Amino acid sequence: MSKDPIDEGLSMGPLVTFEGIEGSGKSTQIGLVRKFLEKEGCPCLVTEEPGGNPLGEEIRRLVLNRGDLQIGPLTELFLFGADRAQHVVEVLRPALEEGQVVLCDRFTDATVAYQGYGRGMDIGLIEEVNRWATDGLVPDLTILLDCPVEVGMVRSRGGDRFEREGYPFHQRVREGYLRIAQQEPQRVKVVSGEGEQGAIQEEILRILRPLLEMR
Repeated sequence: MSKDPIDEGLSMGPLVTFEGIEGSGKSTQIGLVRKFLEKEGCPCLVTEEPGGNPLGEEIRRLVLNRGDLQIGPLTELFLFGADRAQHVVEVLRPALEEGQVVLCDRFTDATVAYQGYGRGMDIGLIEEVNRWATDGLVPDLTILLDCPVEVGMVRSRGGDRFEREGYPFHQRVREGYLRIAQQEPQRVKVVSGEGEQGAIQEEILRILRPLLEMR
């Protein structure tokens, strides 16, 4: 039987999620934060949703890259929920219990923003699906990289299913993200995704350092 990390005298690692519209610069900034943590000797794991595990990678391929498939909004929601449930059990909780800092590219807020505000689905239903899928796991900190939709669309260049959506969809998603940040200002910190990469990283590290110092 595995021992509880509390019994072992270990502290749970923090879960830091990165959110934002397409082309907001999440992947770049996650990579820079990872380099910072590795330089500091801080164990960390970088993962993403959908994906991060074998089942999740298959779901990612189906939802994002199979343009020939017709996927309805409710089906899309449940596929993301299935991905998240597996991700939490197989990847996130084990890494957190080992004391690692987990940097996750998208999590529950993405589902609220994209399927809720973007697709117009019922927010209450989405939150219920998220609650079951995460088994109560909530990010310790969420970095919301915000930029104008027109900037993000130029950067993303219309690659996957969501990147090919039109301006109105992405504007609704951006507004949804900003509303989430207004509702949960202690957890969700808005950082401008425009400007020089180094300056953006410094702002993220300024927000992140107090959480790391608590470890």
